[in-house]
Amino acid sequence: MGVVPGSTFRAKLPDPPTQPSPTRGEGDETAAPCAIGRRLQERGGLERPRRPAVFLDRDGTLNHDIGYVHRIADFRWFPGAVNAIRRLNDGGYYVFIVTNQSGVARGIYDEAAIHELHRWMNEELRAAGAHIDDIRYCPHHPEGTVAAYRTVCSCRKPAAGMLLDLMSVWPVIREASIMIGDQESDAAAGRAAGIASAIIPAGGLEDFVRQLLSRREAAWPLP
Repeated sequence: MGVVPGSTFRAKLPDPPTQPSPTRGEGDETAAPCAIGRRLQERGGLERPRRPAVFLDRDGTLNHDIGYVHRIADFRWFPGAVNAIRRLNDGGYYVFIVTNQSGVARGIYDEAAIHELHRWMNEELRAAGAHIDDIRYCPHHPEGTVAAYRTVCSCRKPAAGMLLDLMSVWPVIREASIMIGDQESDAAAGRAAGIASAIIPAGGLEDFVRQLLSRREAAWPLP
C-alpha cells in the first residue's frame, strides 16, 4: 500500500513495523495501565480471517466536532462518512473507532452516555448496510476533575494503547493497516502502533477512502 496522493491529505507510511511494546502516556514513566482500552462491543466466539484494518478517530473525522459530543441530538455525520465506512466493510477491512473522550474525566458526561451514542451510531450504520467492528475509547485526562479518571494512561492518543489492544484481539494485517484522523495526535498514535497514518480535513473521509481502496486492491488482494 502506498501513500494516498493529494495535497489536501497528509499521509505517512512508517518504516517496516516491528512489534511495539505497550505505550505509556506521553512523557510519563508511571502512566496508569489501560490494557483493556475500554472495550465496547468485541465480537467473540468466531474464528476471524486476517485482514487489514482502518482505525478511525471519531469527532472531527466521522462527525462534526462541536466539543464534547455525547448526545445523539448533537451528533451530525459528515457527508459521505457512512458511505466511506460501508466501502471499507465491502473492501475487506476491519473498521475500528478509537476515540479520546476526556469529557468523562472532566465531569461533562459519563461512560453510559458514550455507550448509548455508540450503540445509536451502529444502528445508523446498520440501516445503511455498514458497521463498525469494534470500538475503544479513553475516558481519562491528566487534568480531569473526576478523581477516578484523572490520570496519565497508556490508551489516550497520542499513546497507542487503544490500537494495540484492538490488534491483540483481532487478526489485523499490521503492514496493510492505517490510522485516519483529523489531528496530529491521531497520526502519532498510528505511528506508535507501527502502522500508517493519515491526517484528513473535516469531511474528507469519503474521498480519502476512495483513493485508499483504489490503491489497496493490487497490493493486498482479499483473502
